[in-house]
Amino acid sequence: MTLTLRAIDECRYDAVALGEVMLRLDPGEGRVRTARSFRASEGGGEYNVARGLRRAFGQRTAVVTALGDNEVGLLLEDLILQGGVDTAYLVWKEADGIGRENRNALNFTERGFGVRGALGVSDRAHSATAALAPDDVDWDRLFGVDGVRWLHTGGIFAGLSAATAEVAEAAMTAARAHGTVVSYDLNYRPSIWREQGGQARAQEVNRRLVALVDVLFGNEEDFTSALGFEVDGVNDALTALDPSHFEAMIASVTAAFPQLEVVATTLREVHTASVNGWGAVAWSAAAGFARATNRRELAILDRVGGGDSFASGLAFGLLEGRSLLEAVELGAAHGALAMTTPGDTSMASRSEVESLAAGGSARVQR
Repeated sequence: MTLTLRAIDECRYDAVALGEVMLRLDPGEGRVRTARSFRASEGGGEYNVARGLRRAFGQRTAVVTALGDNEVGLLLEDLILQGGVDTAYLVWKEADGIGRENRNALNFTERGFGVRGALGVSDRAHSATAALAPDDVDWDRLFGVDGVRWLHTGGIFAGLSAATAEVAEAAMTAARAHGTVVSYDLNYRPSIWREQGGQARAQEVNRRLVALVDVLFGNEEDFTSALGFEVDGVNDALTALDPSHFEAMIASVTAAFPQLEVVATTLREVHTASVNGWGAVAWSAAAGFARATNRRELAILDRVGGGDSFASGLAFGLLEGRSLLEAVELGAAHGALAMTTPGDTSMASRSEVESLAAGGSARVQR
C-alpha cells in the first residue's frame, strides 16, 4: 500500500512527535517501595515513537514538547539529545523552584515479573508540557518551512490539560494543511482524564482529533474507552490473539472517520508479566487486513514501550513505501525486541528488526 507522503528532499524531518517526555526512574529488579537507587532514562508515549524511528531506523526526527527550566529539565534535554532526537522545537517554561507549576514529569516504573505485574507510578501533574499553548510553537514554520513527512501524537498528550488538546488540534490541522501524514495513538489512561470529565470528556476530545488523523493506533481497550465504539466480543477476541472481531470494529471506526487510511492494533495475551502472547493486525483502505506473526510465548523483560515501538516500526515501513503486511511485521518485531530490554525506548537495530520480521531466531550471532 502507499500513503501520500511528502518527498524526502523537501523535508527537514521524516517524523516529529508531539508529547510529554518524562524522567523514568527504574528500580531494576526491585520495587519502588523498597528501592534505594534508581536508573534514570527518558520516555513518553509519543516521544518513544520518534526515538525509535531515529535510533532503530535512522530516520530524521524531532520532538515538540516543553520542559521546566531547571536541572531536571536539563537532564531530560540531555537524554533526548543522546537519543538523537532534534530539540529545535523544545519549549522551555519558567520553573518556580518548588514545583507549583511547569514541573518536569516523573514516572516511577516497576518492570514486573511472573505473577507480579508491571507497575507505573506517574508524578506529572502541573507539568511544563501540560502548560503548552497552541501559539507556543510556530506550526507553519515547522510544517511549511522546515517540512515534516509524518506527525505522531496521541491521547496521552491530548489528555494532559484542556490546553494540550487545543495544541494537538492546532498541530494536526497545520500538518494536514502542509501535506504531512498524521498518526495518533488513542492510548487511553483513566488517571489522565479523571480531573477533566473522565471517559465522556476523553471520547469527546478523541473523536474531534481522530477526524484529523490518517493512521490510527489503539489497543484492545482504546477503541471502546477512548472513542465509544461497542462491538460484542472484541476485547475478548483481541486479548486471545484472535483478530476475527477486529473487522467489525474497523467497520464502525472507519464509517465514523472515513478519512482514515490505516488502523492498527497490537494483540496481547498476558500469561504472566514475563511471558505474553504478542501479535498485531492492521487494516488499510487500499490493502484490507494484514496480520503479523503471532508470538504466543514472548519472553519479556520490560513491557513498557512495546506498543510505541510497534507504532514506530509500522510507521517506518509505511515511510519506506513497504506493503501493509511488511509494515505490520516490522512493527510487531520491533515491539517484541523493545520488550527484551529495560526502559521505555528501543535498543534494537534496524538489522535486528528486519531479521526478526523476516522469521529470524534468537540464535547466537557471531
